[in-house]
Amino acid sequence: MAARRASERRRARGDERSVRQRILAAAFAAFMKHGYAETSTREIAARAHVSKRELYALVGNKRRMLAACIDERAQRLTAPAGLPEPRDRESLAQGLAAFGVRLLSEIGDPVVIAVFRLAIAEAVRAPEVAQILDSAARRITRAALTEIMTKARSSGLLGGDPVQMTEQFDGLLRGDLTLGLLLRVIDRPSAGEIARRARDATAAFLNLYPEPEGTKPRTPLARKRSAAGSSAPPFRDRS
Repeated sequence: MAARRASERRRARGDERSVRQRILAAAFAAFMKHGYAETSTREIAARAHVSKRELYALVGNKRRMLAACIDERAQRLTAPAGLPEPRDRESLAQGLAAFGVRLLSEIGDPVVIAVFRLAIAEAVRAPEVAQILDSAARRITRAALTEIMTKARSSGLLGGDPVQMTEQFDGLLRGDLTLGLLLRVIDRPSAGEIARRARDATAAFLNLYPEPEGTKPRTPLARKRSAAGSSAPPFRDRS
C-alpha cells in the first residue's frame, strides 16, 4: 500500500513538472508574439490548456513566469561539465576556450537574441524584463567564469583580480557579436567561427595576464638532495 502511494506521488510530481514546462513554453511564446506588457495570464493559461488557478499554483504571476523562462535558458551558461581543474597554463587555456565556445554558442542562439530584443522593446513599459535578464543570465555567466579565474589565481597561473579578469575575458570573447546579432547586421557564427573566436580571445587574454613570476613549479626537496648527492665525490674507505 505504501509503495503504491509513493508511486502515485512520484507520478503526480512528474505530471506537475510536465504541466509547468508547458506553461513556461506557452508564456515564452506569448511574450515573443505580443511583448511582455501586452501578454495576459489568461492568454498564457489558454495556450497551455490549464486553468488560471493551476497556472498560479505551479508557476506564479507573470513576472515569475518570465524569470523562470530566462533562468531556464541561463542555466546553460554555466561552465561545461567535466571541465578539468587548471593545473598549468595549457590546461587553463583549454578550459577558457571550452567555456568560450559554450558561451558564444548560447548567446548566438536565436531564442537568446529574441529575449534580448524583448528586453529592449519593453524597456519603457516593462523595465523588469531587462532587470530579470541582467540578474539571471549575467549573474550565472559571471559567477562561472569568476570561479575559473579564482582557481587559476590560487594555482599561481594568473595574478590579477578574478572579477576584473572575468570582465576582460568576457569583453574579448563577445566583442561586438551580441550587438551585431541584435541589429541583424551579422549572421549567427558557425561552429568553426565560434571555436576560432574562443581561441583568439583566450590567447589575447593570456597575453594580457602572463604567468606571475616566481610561480614555476619547484623541484621536490628529496629530488634536490638526490641530485646533490649524485654530484658529490664518491666516499672512499681509507681505513
